[in-house]
Amino acid sequence: MMQRTRIYLVRHGQVEGYEEKRYNGQVNVPLTPLGMMQSDRVCDCLHDVVLDAVYSSDLDRSRYCAELIAGSHNLTVVTHEALRELHIGDWEGRTWAELQEAYPDDWQARLQDLVNFQVPGGESLQDAADRIRPIIEQMLDRHRGGDIALIAHGGVNRIVLLDAIGAPLQQAFSIEQDYGCVNIIDYFNDGHSLVKLLNGTAHQTIGGGLLLGAKAADRAPVA
Repeated sequence: MMQRTRIYLVRHGQVEGYEEKRYNGQVNVPLTPLGMMQSDRVCDCLHDVVLDAVYSSDLDRSRYCAELIAGSHNLTVVTHEALRELHIGDWEGRTWAELQEAYPDDWQARLQDLVNFQVPGGESLQDAADRIRPIIEQMLDRHRGGDIALIAHGGVNRIVLLDAIGAPLQQAFSIEQDYGCVNIIDYFNDGHSLVKLLNGTAHQTIGGGLLLGAKAADRAPVA
């Protein structure tokens, strides 16, 4: 019998300064009122899902949504610093336009080697993947056969999703992750994984009844 473990992978809501393309990285950026509303909607989406645990980045923008979800399931949020967004070093808090003007050579170098280029004082995408992957494995091992909510960031989510479909890190920006989106990934005990929902919104999933609201009966082993 094949057993599956499901992760409801969520990106935090809209943050202040969203109007400009900016590297927030590991800076604690506040949510906008819409970002809070998006978090509420995600919580409503997952209200009827049987969750075994809620995990989150320890940054406030992700924890806000995680606390809402955990509270509605009588769970306590488990936070991990390792689930933080890509640490972009000296570029954190600065806009793309500003960086292209101030560091044109480094900007081009990063575009040419997205996986390995390291901003001064920060980490490469490969570095981020190396710290995120062990946490995901621990979560799956600890909650085998269960359902987990994980609230994180655009970069973190892309790494998890790429691994789930077996795609290289170079394809990170081939996947969109909107503010407040929900992804659903099923992991099977034979090592196979299946992305059931990608970049879904609360409106889509509630209105269409897509994949959410999984009850205990839906968690039986797959034949």
